[in-house]
This record gives sequence, structure tokens and C-alpha cells, in this order.
Amino acid sequence: MSPAPPPELPPGSRQVAKGAGTALLARAGGVIEIISQPLYVWLFGLPTYGLYMVLWSAVNLIENIADLGMTSALQRVVPQAKDDAERAAALRQAMLLGLVPCILIALAASLGAHWIAEVVNVAPKDRDKLATGIAIFAWALPFWAYVEIATSALRARKAFGPEIRLRVMWEQMLRMVAATLLAALGAGTLGLLIAHLCSLAITCIFSTRLLARYYRLDLVLRVPSTPAMTAKTLYAGISVLPSNIVNRLFSDAPPLILNLIIPGAAGASAAGLFAIARKIASGVQLIRQAFSYVMAPLASEAVRHDIRHVAEIYGFATRLTIVVATPVVCTIAGGGRALLGFFGPGAQAAYLALALLTFTRLIEAVAGQASAIQSVISRYHHPLVGSAIGLAVSLTLGALLLPQGGMDGMAIAVSAGIAVSVITPMIQLWHHQHIHPFAPPFARAAGVALAVGVAIFIASELLWPFHHGIRTGIGAVLLIAGIWVSGRFGLSRDDKLALGKTARKLRLL
Repeated sequence: MSPAPPPELPPGSRQVAKGAGTALLARAGGVIEIISQPLYVWLFGLPTYGLYMVLWSAVNLIENIADLGMTSALQRVVPQAKDDAERAAALRQAMLLGLVPCILIALAASLGAHWIAEVVNVAPKDRDKLATGIAIFAWALPFWAYVEIATSALRARKAFGPEIRLRVMWEQMLRMVAATLLAALGAGTLGLLIAHLCSLAITCIFSTRLLARYYRLDLVLRVPSTPAMTAKTLYAGISVLPSNIVNRLFSDAPPLILNLIIPGAAGASAAGLFAIARKIASGVQLIRQAFSYVMAPLASEAVRHDIRHVAEIYGFATRLTIVVATPVVCTIAGGGRALLGFFGPGAQAAYLALALLTFTRLIEAVAGQASAIQSVISRYHHPLVGSAIGLAVSLTLGALLLPQGGMDGMAIAVSAGIAVSVITPMIQLWHHQHIHPFAPPFARAAGVALAVGVAIFIASELLWPFHHGIRTGIGAVLLIAGIWVSGRFGLSRDDKLALGKTARKLRLL
């Protein structure tokens, strides 16, 4: 008689640290975006860049609705699947439910491009090619949906690292190269849109190659999904779809709204400026996303053992988030004017929006782990509460402040809505599951991180007489030093041990 297999151990802090590290590298494409955006403004001009961001925001927003929540559904269904056949069935169903609506919407948008073009505010030089650009760029929708579902399927198998090649080497770097070449060839307004489409198409090809390593694609193509798996996947997606839509509204709706309420080239420029502020602030959001990607599948697995294991990884992720995110936030806020200097003198008008969004992203980074955990361990309707309250707050403030408040009024409305929508799930987890992330040594981590952040902000403000390039370089040094000091003195010994070789290499212990 063969011996029984060893019992499966629940995931712990080490798995969180390892997964978050690789996921953060995978999301480093967002950092490249911060570098690439000034290039696009320089190559094509602020109004054209604003048009591009309006169309890309529309694609992001529609994709988040049309994919029926399949990216989130995979995080819940795949970790609980029993074998390769069930995992393949879940992937097959997610692809069908998520891609078919996106393809139909892209076809309708492409055919109706002339009608859509009539409501978009652009500079006069972009007006002639607007309908053509919309007709072409509409097909970014199914490409992007495929990439989102494929990479979500990889994360559901705890394969956090493979996104590095997809989102950094291909999706971002190739887009920069293609945009530069097309601008040199005189492609004009359409160049940036075509470059984006090309990068997405190639990313789809490499996404499929990576899926083949973690899923039986022969089963995906050959074995039909059972009614039970179809219902399970659809229900898991639909239950978090409203929350996903609200999160995407906070991110992508503001440029669209600003473009609609401000006529002419000014509308495109306002959308572009808000997008610039959002992109820079997204440096903080990368940290939250890295942990959220890890927390969802690990919490789904941990809850099968005991809710206490979820509380353990919840607390560790929150402590690690605050010691990393606080120095990042204070560096961006303190050096925000220097960063905006790379976009030209007109970009300084976005500073207040940048500061508001950046500090809001800190709240989101610290409280955001609750949303990821809630989506996989709580009752299906619980995620709706925070999203609904946050959206209501944002809409109320938007009605009071817009259009007179312009970009700054939009930033206030969005910031308030985000803060409420991420704090509410934290309260719900404490009320329903009796878990929270504030057990010792959280106070130590928060206190040290806050002190370091204040020091960085003051030092950054004192550098204002220098050129923005010099200030940015010194800010990078302050950021690295601040994260090290925060980790060295803010994390407990157990937290540092959970970081493994990273803690030893960085001399945190």
C-alpha cells in the first residue's frame, strides 16, 4: 500500500512576499508607461495624446463591462478546481463569455465610427481622421479582453511572474518603438492608435504560448464545459462585475467626461492632463495591484484550511504595503511638479489633481487588500456595497463641482469615491469574517513609514529651485533610501524572514 501524500499546507507570508515581488515586476509596465507618456506627447502633441487617452479609456471601460467579470471569476474558480479538466473548462468558459461580447461591440463601434466621432472633442487637425481612428482602434477591445483574461488565468495558477515579458517587453516596449517609427514616417494622429493595436496583437500571441504551460489547451479546445461549470464561472464573474465596473469608472471615466463637457481642443487637452496625473499616480497603484493579484488566489486557497490563515497573510500584506507605498507616495507628491515638467510647461496645471490622486492611491494601497480577499471568501453580494457607496459619493461630489471645477473638481470627486469604496470592504471583513490587518506589529510599520514619508516630502519640497531633471534624480535616490529605512526599521523580524533572500540581500535583517 503506497503511503498517503503529505497534507497540503496553507499559504503563508512567504508565498505572499514571493508572489507580490514577481507580480510587482510584472506590473512594472506601468512604470514604463510613466516614461513613455512624455514621449507620446512630444511625438504627437497634447491634443492628439488626449484623444488617444480618451479612446483607450473607452476601451478599458467597455472591456471591464463586456468581459462579464471573467478575470475575477478565474481567481475564484481555478484555485478550487480539482484537476486539469476542470481548470480547462473554466478557462474555456471564461474566454467564451468574455470575448464574444467584446467582438460584437468592436464590430458595432467600427461600423458606427462616424456617429461616435460626432460626440468626441478633438483639435481641428485630428478631426478628419477621427472616424478612421475609431474604426481601427475599436478592435483593441477584443485584443485587450483576451490579454486580460489570459493573464488572469495565469495568476489563478499562481504564475505571477510570466506577465513580466508580456506587459514590459512586449505590450509597453513594442508600443514605444512602433509609435516612434510611425511618427517618423508621418503617420500623424493614426500612428499612436495603430502602434497600440500592434502591441496588443503581439501580446495576445505570447499570452497563448504562456497559457499552454499552465493549462491543457487541448482540453480547452476539445472538452465542452459542463452546465455546472458554466453556471459557477458566470455567477462568480457577475457577482463582482459591478465592483469591477466602478473601479474602472474611477480610472477611465474622468478623461471621457472632461472631454465631453469641455468643447474643442481644450477638452482633449484637459483629458490628456488628467490622464497624465493618473498615470504618474499609478506608480502607487502598482503596489496595490501586485498584492491584490496575489491575495485573491492565495486567500481562496487559505480559506479552505482556516480563516486564521487568511488573517495572517492579510496582515502581512498590509504591513508590507504601507512600508513600501508611503515613501513612494511622498516622493511623487513632493516631486510632482518636477515630474510634470517632463510633459511641458502646460502640464503644471495638473499638480493638484496629481497630489490628490497620489494620496488617495496610498489609502487604496493600504486598504485595497480587503477588496481582493472579499471577492473570493465573502458572500457574492458583499462586494457590491462598497462599490455602490463609493460611486454614490463620487457622483454627488461630481454633480456639485462640475463643470465649474474642471480637472481639479474631477480629482476631488474621484479621490473621495475611491477612498470610500476601498475602506468599506475592510469594515465588512471585520464585521462579517472578524478579520482585520491592524494587529501588532502594524502600528510600528505605520509609524516608521509615516516618519520616513514626511522626511522625503519635506526634502523634495526644498529642492524646488533646481531643474526638474535634477529634482527627479535626487527624488529617485530619496525613494530608494526611504523604502530601505522603512523596511529596515518598520518591519518585524518575522516579516523580514518572510521576504527570504531579498531581506538578506538588502541587509534588512
